[in-house]
Amino acid sequence: MGARAVVRMSGPNLTPPAVIAVLGAGNMGSGIAQACAQAGYTVWLRDLDEPMLARGRGLIEKTLEGAIQRKKITAAKRDELLARVHYTTEVATAVREAELVIEAIFEEESKKRELFAEVARHVPAGSIVATNTSSLSVSRLSEGFPNPGRFAGLHFFYPAAINKLLEVIGGTQTSPETVRALERFGYQLRKTPIEVHDAAGFAVNRFFVPYLNEATRLAEEHVASMATIEEVGRELFGTTLGPFELMNVTGVTIAFHSETSLSNAFGRAYAPSALLEAQFRRATPWPWKESAVEPDRKGAVRERLLGLVLGIATELVEEGVASPEATDRGATVGLRWRNGPFALLSAVGLPEGLRLVEGYAARWGDSFPVSAGLRSRVARGETTWPMRWVRVERRGPVAWVLLDRPEVLNSLNSELLAQLDRAIEALNQDREVRAVVLAGSSPVFAAGADIAEMARKSVAEGRAFGFAGQAVCKRIETSRMPVIALVEGYALGGGLELALSADFILAAEGAQLGLPETTVGIHTGFGGASRLTRLIGRAKTKMLLFTGVPVPAAEAARLGFVVRVLPAATARDDAQALAETIASRAPLAVSWAKAVVDHGMDSPLDAAMRLEGESAAHTFGTADRTEGMQAFLERRPPKFRGD
Repeated sequence: MGARAVVRMSGPNLTPPAVIAVLGAGNMGSGIAQACAQAGYTVWLRDLDEPMLARGRGLIEKTLEGAIQRKKITAAKRDELLARVHYTTEVATAVREAELVIEAIFEEESKKRELFAEVARHVPAGSIVATNTSSLSVSRLSEGFPNPGRFAGLHFFYPAAINKLLEVIGGTQTSPETVRALERFGYQLRKTPIEVHDAAGFAVNRFFVPYLNEATRLAEEHVASMATIEEVGRELFGTTLGPFELMNVTGVTIAFHSETSLSNAFGRAYAPSALLEAQFRRATPWPWKESAVEPDRKGAVRERLLGLVLGIATELVEEGVASPEATDRGATVGLRWRNGPFALLSAVGLPEGLRLVEGYAARWGDSFPVSAGLRSRVARGETTWPMRWVRVERRGPVAWVLLDRPEVLNSLNSELLAQLDRAIEALNQDREVRAVVLAGSSPVFAAGADIAEMARKSVAEGRAFGFAGQAVCKRIETSRMPVIALVEGYALGGGLELALSADFILAAEGAQLGLPETTVGIHTGFGGASRLTRLIGRAKTKMLLFTGVPVPAAEAARLGFVVRVLPAATARDDAQALAETIASRAPLAVSWAKAVVDHGMDSPLDAAMRLEGESAAHTFGTADRTEGMQAFLERRPPKFRGD
């Protein structure tokens, strides 16, 4: 296999068909290998001997056969995926051309260290090495590794080929570039990555495993029957399986060992119950179906479970392990809970949440601290926990405004629109920002309005939502700095309407753009129809509106509302480069040119030309004009200040 040239403009660029090495062909390793192959990567799967490799191959083939029977893939697609996976017992063979190595052997630190020492002797210097540990310290595992900045954690959730959650864990020496590269890799696998700092249990298992353990404590203390606890767990978190049946499916052993690990890190509040330990030693399923549901005891169970989960979630956020948004994302995506801990906290109200947490913590003293942040929010009179759905990242003179609800394809709700409006307004006041890129945090721009929220709106509320969207679009359209919309994945409905309010749209290959509102009984309300008509004319706009059928990026460019189609692998780097070029120009000249085009478009030609001439004349009175022309004569780059 020949070497593959890789262009890295802002850190490692892990895109198919890059080589991925997966070390360990067990349940997790084979699932990870399958996920990588499904995303188009070339995979080397390594284990100690041929029987282990044969078992791993069998697991992959069995999963794919099930997908064929469910008509998810064809036999030809299965054969194509299987052809991407290569098998070996040699570490050197697996890793020598790999851009990413994922270790997925059993949870024994000494064995992992031995494996990483061998990997270090053969892996290319610029490659990333990741551990799939669910309980060991990433920072500790990286000790002695030659390039700890390229060492991180990738915690896949079972079943790895299907579960969409991926915890990306940076150790104390992991570089930010490595974390970003692994997040991009997660999206390539069509997963939802969440950034987590290195701590026992990381984010999700920190509250999920204690929830399972608490269920056994409740039974041990005769607070309620197992059937009662099982039913409350299903109702409270909106899951198909309650805690006992879930342990029966995934294994009591995993729950016991995970809780033991948490107990070693955090103390007696996390200690496995005597009942859990006994069940682990018996190695038999929980007999929860042998008991009856006791309705009068459900309230006590609910309070204990909520107090535990809310207490741990708020504390791990306070410790900086993960953000509230990532914590909820972990619960809804990885555990398939209906709502995450912070959504649950806001639903019951912060004062009630604090009561539940303090009630639970009273049992444990210092080993179960109560979040100071939760207490202070309640003291200030807050009733809900604020969630951030819009992120702003500065990259020199360019600001990236990122829609950040990847678990729902960045669908637009009222709070996201309000946050976006505030973000653009704040950037308008920041004179250091010369250009803005509006994009999704994930490789999806926005798949439209949040239908779950929209379905509950009255006529008056729908009207208010539409005009709120128009106000945000107007804020983007009239901002002093140029705004570029980068569309990856989907820009549908309100998402495309937001993009149309930017100065122009760049689209990645594979993107789909459209206005499908008529398919759910409404039509555009943020101004998308009006803006699109001015770009491509009435007939083409009507075609898109009436059919509701999205078009691919290349067709959108042909129709005239996308100005450039970018390679998917480099779309973000290309958008940044273009924004930097714009940011290097004279800010006042660019801003005034924007106004000339926008105002002149709807004016008679004579009036538009008059506006253009007067505006151009004003540029001659700026310091930037003096600097720009002097720099040209002196054959040096200009230093524009925006005055």
